[in-house]
Order: sequence, then C-alpha cells, then structure tokens
Amino acid sequence: MSDLKYKRVLLKLSGEALAHNQGFGVDPVRVHEIAEEIKDVHLLGCEIAIVVGGGNFFRGVAVQARDMDRVSADHMGMLATVINALALQDALEKQKVHTRVMSAIEMNQVAEPFIRRRALRHLEKGRVVIFAGGTGNPYFSTDTAASLRAMEIKAAAILKATKVEGIYDADPMIVKEAVMFETITYLDVIAKGLRVMDTTSISLAKDNKVPVIVFKLGTHGNIARVVKGEQVGTLVTA
Repeated sequence: MSDLKYKRVLLKLSGEALAHNQGFGVDPVRVHEIAEEIKDVHLLGCEIAIVVGGGNFFRGVAVQARDMDRVSADHMGMLATVINALALQDALEKQKVHTRVMSAIEMNQVAEPFIRRRALRHLEKGRVVIFAGGTGNPYFSTDTAASLRAMEIKAAAILKATKVEGIYDADPMIVKEAVMFETITYLDVIAKGLRVMDTTSISLAKDNKVPVIVFKLGTHGNIARVVKGEQVGTLVTA
C-alpha cells in the first residue's frame, strides 16, 4: 500500500463506458473488464468509491427528453444510474470484491440509502462503494455528484474516466491537431470552457482543493497507474 499516491479515490464512470460500442444499455463483457481493473486497484489497498452516470439509458438534457419537464427527465436519468450501479456491483462481486450500492434516492429493496458515515465505514472495511442516483436532486449532473461525494468521503483525488487520453484544447475526436494538457488549473478549465466536467463540479473540486485526474479508461491498467501517481492523462489542480 506504501506505493500508492492516492489511498482513497472517487472514480467517475460514464454510462456510455458501460455500453461500450453498443451505444445503449450495458455491454456485459465491457462491464466485467472494468470490474477486473477496479479489482486490481482494490487489491493494491486503495479504497475506491464510484459514481456512475446513466447516459447509456437516459439523459435528462438529451434530445429524447426535450419535450419533458426537466425535473421528471432528471429523475429518469437518476434511476438509470441505479441500473448501471447494480450491473457494476454484480460484475465486481463475481470478481469476489465486496461491494455496496448506496442510492441518493431511497429504494431499500435494491440499494442502501446514502448515509455518509455508513459509506465511510464500508470504505474502511475494504468494500467498494458505488454511489447511485446522482445527488438526488434535479439540475445536478453526475459529475457534480462525483465531486460532492468525493468531498463527503474525503477522497484524495477524483478520477474521471473518459474515451480520450486526457483534457485537450479542442475535441480530439473532431480536431486532429488538438493538444493535450499534462496539467491544467481549475480556473483554466472553467475559463477555456473545456467541457470535461461541468462548471459546478470543477468549482467544488477547486474550493476543496481535490485534484481531478482525467484519463482514458480504454487503456488497460490506467486506473492502477493513476492511483500510484504515474503520469497518466491530465491533472487538474490549483
């Protein structure tokens, strides 16, 4: 455990990461690959909490929700995160990793309610904790939920897993010459309008001095490299 730079982390996964190339729903093969990587990090002695998005099922701000009341649409998005959390829990437990799902929206038959002290106890006992249901409030993204939960559990860093290598000065999927930042300040992320996480989540991290590391999930072993402090992706710091 001594070679870990970050002893407790909050990993933010998008719903799309679980869908992989399917684009919709959950790709069981991909979920098990992600669970295997999380298990490797867990075995290093790192305490891991996860916030998972719901965009592979429903997104409150998407085209499909444009004629809906925003609050109703956001609640549907929150429920989608619970589906993903249960899929990830199942995959982790098949890897013999003790896991708890805690939901910001109470649904006692499928998940524990989010209680901060209980979440901390689970982490101290070596369980992986998956936070579902976002913040439990509409108008807040799962990125903001990730920053909020990271503060609540006193995480040493927020790990934001994406499809690309890190934060670029333009969308690398569109602009071939886009340049990646190795490090960038919170204020620059906001000022340049780099849409890696929304402004609320970056501001929360900035105010509480929690570093954010943005890295590519698709490269095997990247999560372990990040918690060991290797140069992977982009570090967002003061």
